[in-house]
Amino acid sequence: MNAVALCLALPLLGAVLALALRERVAPLLLAVTAGISSLVVLVTGLLGIAAGSAIYVFGQLPALGPLEVGLDPMSSLFLATTGAVFLAVALASPGYLPRYLGKYSLRGFSVGFHVLLASIVLVLTARDIVTFFVAWEVMSVLAYLLVAYEHRREGTQGAALSMLAAGEVGTMAAIVGLLLLSVHAGGTSFAALAHAARAVPASVRWAAFLLTFFGFGVKAGLFPGMGWLPRAHPAAPANASALLSGVILNLGIYGILRSAGSFLAPLLVPAAVIVLLIGAVTALLGILYANTESDIKRMLAHSSIENMGLITVGLGAAFTFTAMHFPVLAAMAFVAALFHLVNHSLYKSLLFLGAGAVDQQAGSRHMDRLGGLVRRMPWTSGFFLAGVLSIAAFPPFNGFASEWLLIQSLLRSVELAPVGVKTAFAFAGVLVALTAGLAATAFVRAYAMSFLGLGRSQQAEEAREAPAALRWGMGILAALCLLLGITPTYVVSGLSRIVASFGPRGAQGALVPPFFGTGLPAAFASTFQSIGSHVGKGVLPAPGLVLMHRIGPDGTGVAFAASPSYLMLMLLVLLAAAYGLRVVLGTRGATVLRRPWDGGRYRLWPEATYTATGFAAPVRVLFSSIFRRTVEHDEVRENAFRVGIQRQPQETYIVDRVVSGPLWWVTSRIAGALASLHHGRLNLYITYVFIVLLAALVLAHVW
Repeated sequence: MNAVALCLALPLLGAVLALALRERVAPLLLAVTAGISSLVVLVTGLLGIAAGSAIYVFGQLPALGPLEVGLDPMSSLFLATTGAVFLAVALASPGYLPRYLGKYSLRGFSVGFHVLLASIVLVLTARDIVTFFVAWEVMSVLAYLLVAYEHRREGTQGAALSMLAAGEVGTMAAIVGLLLLSVHAGGTSFAALAHAARAVPASVRWAAFLLTFFGFGVKAGLFPGMGWLPRAHPAAPANASALLSGVILNLGIYGILRSAGSFLAPLLVPAAVIVLLIGAVTALLGILYANTESDIKRMLAHSSIENMGLITVGLGAAFTFTAMHFPVLAAMAFVAALFHLVNHSLYKSLLFLGAGAVDQQAGSRHMDRLGGLVRRMPWTSGFFLAGVLSIAAFPPFNGFASEWLLIQSLLRSVELAPVGVKTAFAFAGVLVALTAGLAATAFVRAYAMSFLGLGRSQQAEEAREAPAALRWGMGILAALCLLLGITPTYVVSGLSRIVASFGPRGAQGALVPPFFGTGLPAAFASTFQSIGSHVGKGVLPAPGLVLMHRIGPDGTGVAFAASPSYLMLMLLVLLAAAYGLRVVLGTRGATVLRRPWDGGRYRLWPEATYTATGFAAPVRVLFSSIFRRTVEHDEVRENAFRVGIQRQPQETYIVDRVVSGPLWWVTSRIAGALASLHHGRLNLYITYVFIVLLAALVLAHVW
């Protein structure tokens, strides 16, 4: 309880200090106080992973039961991730926030930043639905205020309001779903709900699952509740966008795990398959839109949708394996999902900070107006490249290990018997593979068009390196992306213990053979020694550096294997060899001709280079049925004569077309029909009342 209280008290104290001090020192104060608070949250989360579970009662409500907070390994993992992201963003903020001095309240931003951290800590430590949803509402309001920070800019308030409205719809659905279970549980604690879930009727369990999965899925940006996300991110300051994507989206996944995942989906195979398919569809839609966006922040927002979809695919696979009694495969899928969640928090926060640095220093977020920044912003370029390699799943960065493990977990569906379930896994696997390829395309485009080549605007040509504080924040996140990428076996070992605390066991034994220890068959171990499985033995702690799934009755078969750690060593050797050859051979006496084709000119014009829009054209054409692009023609007239035609392409967002549009059409038709009842005739109003009373009496008699 002392640790939880400290994690809550420190950011609240920071908020009070922010109110008391001058506006100009608010960014520096935020870095110090929020940095200390975030570090405490990070350490508390890391210690809580190893410490186990503890619950503390701090109040009592009549008829609702005790109000509880506590820590368990799962909430501790989310706490540690939250602390790491908040720490990096807090340290980066003094390099970004001064741009708002004299325009918007820096003191107000600092207060919101601190209280948001406290509310997220309370969400993650709440152990009853009353405390949980009170903290959830505080978090939602504060997130809305941070998104609406630049409230005088056109479109900002509408984007923030759409996020708040969508979140409230999801929250109400989740509340109703959990209340359905609490009626049968006789209490509001999560432990009571989990205990009672197996005894409630199947119809109630289904209703609770659908409501909670939809409700928390809206916060996570899952289809069909993802429409708010690409609107909110471009409107928010870059450091707030980093928190939205790196922390707040995780709370939707946490809500699914704490409710639908922990006591509903594992009991229902069809429900688990729904989670799997929704995740796959979400991932594909997110990366398709990311491929066509030229605004860096909108592209990153759509990429967040994609990554939340991939995490949900892992959860759906884990739920399915659990329901069909494959505990080891379920544990592997859970590990893959949680690993990807941690990775996404790190590299997406890094990329949003990088986008903020580019916007601040180059004056634009549109890739078509950037280019050549690698020469003018080398540190930002390097850190952004680390984030790009991570999110595109290139080794040795962290995105490779988690995405590779996720795909391998899906492939293990060959062990399932039902044809329908195997078909769903195959469909999801195809969508995930397509998503992975499109993700590489999207981020090659983002980096190349923004940082390489020639500057395509005067602002890009005059850009300068980002402030030191902003570079420090990005550097911390880039270092973590590399660290988790080259030590995945240790991450998997830690995550397997977390998964065992709330779900199936056996992930560590299945995925990390003890090459540095004992217990492996001698013939099996010696086979892998020749390719380096014992590299590091005696220097690094057990169990080893190889990710592998052993199968077969004697454990000597291999379903898949990889080692990003050894791959990193090989890459360093190859780079050193290439550099050595360059030094030995040298370039003295060589003549380098630079004559690119541009109508015979020696120097290529920026206008003649490839743009982000042109790069995205193949994807837009191939998937035109999803984007549904229409072209509006406007005639340009002068003195009654038509002198030209303007063509303005517009796209209807798929969620608006498939979900929001039909709902709006049905609602407007119902409202129109009901409006005809308001005719002002008293006799007919009395008749309506009589008909309703008569129907109520008949229903009461029948029941």
